[in-house]
Amino acid sequence: MRSSSIAVLFLLLGGPRSPAQQVVTIPGHFDRFTTDVLGNVYAVRGDELLLFDEMGRERARNSVKTFGTIRTIDAFYSLKPVLFSDELGQLAMLDNTLSVQGGTIDLSSRGYPQVALVCASVQNAFWLYDQRTPRLVRVDPQLREIASTGPLDQLLGSVPRPVEMTELDNWLYVNCPDEGIFVFDLFGTYARTLPVVGAEHFQVRKQAVFFVKDGVLQRYDMRLFSTVELPLPPDLREDRVRDARVEQEHLYFLLDDRIEIDRMPDR
Repeated sequence: MRSSSIAVLFLLLGGPRSPAQQVVTIPGHFDRFTTDVLGNVYAVRGDELLLFDEMGRERARNSVKTFGTIRTIDAFYSLKPVLFSDELGQLAMLDNTLSVQGGTIDLSSRGYPQVALVCASVQNAFWLYDQRTPRLVRVDPQLREIASTGPLDQLLGSVPRPVEMTELDNWLYVNCPDEGIFVFDLFGTYARTLPVVGAEHFQVRKQAVFFVKDGVLQRYDMRLFSTVELPLPPDLREDRVRDARVEQEHLYFLLDDRIEIDRMPDR
């Protein structure tokens, strides 16, 4: 039964179907997590950041006691995650051992005192959500402005309340649970709003948005303009799914007491 539920998801992803599978469990309570395209898991527990491979083996850990509460872990570049603390307005780039490269960046002292969100962009750039303006700004590695949306309240007709954002294939996706997911190009030009309302967490893969809403994993197809609910494995239906992600042929679930990885075997 469990394999059939997962097979449905892989069919939707265009991946192979197989009755066989393996499940990996990473025990522990984690505040948040993310994944990269290689299948690695980055998890935050208090002031500690941990790196696991897709087999659940711990590869690195680092304490970030002076960094402040981690709001964002962005694994846009595999094994080079970006951390952001809105509490202290700090940004840091790490290596594959989770060591900070080049020191932390104080955004306030660099001209951005009210940044609420950060995500990585191509060419080692970053997107910042400056809530003072409010606008989205794309900056180079030296934090020099490359592009901007201009005031979002004028562009969208209201002041957005974004909670997450990510870039993929030269498009920026900004999740505002009350209004949907706003999409912009690399120049900051507004493209459209995806009708994904109420998403607690989201991920963009293969022309689809995977998102968790009320503990349910769903998929919005950007080509078919339709949303489907993805069935959870039976033994997860009694758990509270706090976040979920999809990488290649892997499903990742953040639960109260563990991270669970459901993966298809090698062919």
